[in-house]
Amino acid sequence: MELLILITVGAIAGTLAGLLGIGGGILIVPVLALVFEHQGIHGDVIMHVAIGTSLATIALTSVSSIRAHQKHQAIDWPVFRRITPGIVAGGMLGSMAASLIPGADLRLIFGLFMLLVAAQMIFGSASKPHRKLPATGGMFISGTLIGAMSSLMGVGGGSMSVPFLTWCNMAIRQAVATSAAIGFPIAVVGAAGFIVTGWGVEHRPEWSLGFVNIPTFLSIVVATSLFAPLGARVTHRIQPQKLRLFFGFFLLLLSFKIFYS
Repeated sequence: MELLILITVGAIAGTLAGLLGIGGGILIVPVLALVFEHQGIHGDVIMHVAIGTSLATIALTSVSSIRAHQKHQAIDWPVFRRITPGIVAGGMLGSMAASLIPGADLRLIFGLFMLLVAAQMIFGSASKPHRKLPATGGMFISGTLIGAMSSLMGVGGGSMSVPFLTWCNMAIRQAVATSAAIGFPIAVVGAAGFIVTGWGVEHRPEWSLGFVNIPTFLSIVVATSLFAPLGARVTHRIQPQKLRLFFGFFLLLLSFKIFYS
């Protein structure tokens, strides 16, 4: 039953990864936490292993999603190269700080952020015509914030990078595709950080590499990699405004879920 749950979650997360440019971690992390709790894993490491394993799955899922979006030439690679240094720095900071910030505080901050972003995506007016992406310094700061928060929460960053890019007047489809690419360095750096910080820590489940549980990772990543191209194909067939609204309502439901948990 647990294997079936993991595969199902992987399929849904993979579809969302391709459709919305997210890594699917926002769905994977809470499910993994419940699965590990059911397995009797010690409470001190449940969230760390859930987040670390989620980031590891996103690293491979994003590759599948990138390939699908690249077929439509939708990824803005110059933007990706400009924001990646900040993403890497933020990912390192986030993975190191994960054990220092209480989980309840993180959920509250992230939930409020999601609520504000959802409101902007659904009800906000169009971006001003002159608004554009910031210069190198601004891109580094933006990337650092996105990378740090994503690594802390075990997500691919799409819930932050897509709204940021669209706010800077990038087309929604291109923002989703570019966000899928941005998710790769976030996941790689974040997962590596959780492997290092979890090395030798007691009470981890068996067959874990640091805070990354290998059997769980393999169970999820097969499904996410297969379904990410499906979501990517749907993205390029939906009208931009509908995609923007869909993303906004997705974040709205997400914020309610975070508050409820």
